[in-house]
Amino acid sequence: MQQWGNVIFLCKETFCIKFFLCKETFCTKIFLCKEKNRRKSFFVKKLFVNLRSVKPNKIENMEALFLAYNRRLENTNCKYMRYLYSKIDWNERLIGIKGARGVGKTTLILQHIKNTFPNRNNAFYVSLDHIWFSNHTLLELTEYLYTHGVTHIFLDEVHRYPDWIREIKNIYDSYPDLHVVFTGSSLLEIDNAKADLSRRVRMYHLEGLSFREYLALSEIADLQAVTLEEILNNHQAIASEIANKIKILPHFEKYTKQGYYPFLLETSSLQSYYERIQQVITTIVENDIPAIENIEYETLRKAKRLLVLLSQMTPFTLNISSLCEALSTTRNQLIRLLALLHRSALLRLLYTDGKGLKSLGKPEKILFNNPNLMQALTQPADTGTVRESLFAAMLSQSHSIQFPKKGDLLVDNTYLFEIGGKGKKFTQIKDIPNSFVVADEIEIGFGNKIPLWLFGMMY
Repeated sequence: MQQWGNVIFLCKETFCIKFFLCKETFCTKIFLCKEKNRRKSFFVKKLFVNLRSVKPNKIENMEALFLAYNRRLENTNCKYMRYLYSKIDWNERLIGIKGARGVGKTTLILQHIKNTFPNRNNAFYVSLDHIWFSNHTLLELTEYLYTHGVTHIFLDEVHRYPDWIREIKNIYDSYPDLHVVFTGSSLLEIDNAKADLSRRVRMYHLEGLSFREYLALSEIADLQAVTLEEILNNHQAIASEIANKIKILPHFEKYTKQGYYPFLLETSSLQSYYERIQQVITTIVENDIPAIENIEYETLRKAKRLLVLLSQMTPFTLNISSLCEALSTTRNQLIRLLALLHRSALLRLLYTDGKGLKSLGKPEKILFNNPNLMQALTQPADTGTVRESLFAAMLSQSHSIQFPKKGDLLVDNTYLFEIGGKGKKFTQIKDIPNSFVVADEIEIGFGNKIPLWLFGMMY
């Protein structure tokens, strides 16, 4: 067979085999033979098909990939685009997008296909956890797509495909005019990847919805993003302008409970939203982590138990010995679990200056990656932890977060923040340069006291 472009259609109903040279890439039309008496094979001598090299099952399976691609594309809504969409240089040959499960990576790349390719046959989307890959390779698919005119391939869930790093590296080197975009779990460590993929790929990280994006997605308000420096220097004027347009606090209260994940629009109630988050947690622990790390099933069970225990604690009561006893595990195994849950964007581990995950030391404070995660695991959730988790989630998109000697959180080793309710005072951070109180339940701040909701406008 010279090219897979010679498409074979099998009509099982009429027991007729017809051959058709498809000149249009990815022609998905099915040709039926109505003449039931034509039960013998129908051959066209001038058709350049080598029957011995044709695999009918493979053709049928790949058609399923095409149908899945078109179905996903048709159901993609392009009404609202996430903050990262305009930041990505889509002209790069190899792009990677990491992010926690459920934050919208798949939607992002499908929106790009729908907005960019008038002829959708020039692009192709596939999830690498598809059953097709149980008998076939990514390199096989790439060769097929490339010879059929595809210029851009979008690969979802790469962490579920064995040896994905090496195959993508080979694709990059073997097809110099082919563009590849892939998405994967936050667990991916591209910098240490085999086959030196890090020199070839441009990586991006997608966070969950900010409060600003939540307002836009919910069609409440379309507001401009502000920087940390703008907030610190001009928060009163910015907050006043926004508060004059909408009643901000009721929306912010709802966002802290049901606003971080874009699938909020697909859930009918707060309970169904939390059930969806619980499904996300289960998938991360039972599927995503084992796909990347060699870990035993019993350890995974302890990881889920650990999340529940942490959701019932405050960030100030971390006791490694007590957790080890409750989980029947060792200190080293517990530290490893915490590191995995941090990398998978379920937890956020905070260390003092000069320390971090690589040190395998005890974290100074543990927060949830976002407040919705914590609230999906326990009710009522600790108010202090919810506030700190939200603040850290909003700033971590473009800033580093550390644990300070005084105060609650240190940002970029420069700005010190004490976080609390509307009655929060400066007592604990008095006379410390670049220190601020972040207060919940207030619309507009004054001096170095800034409303918590305003930090949700940063992306």
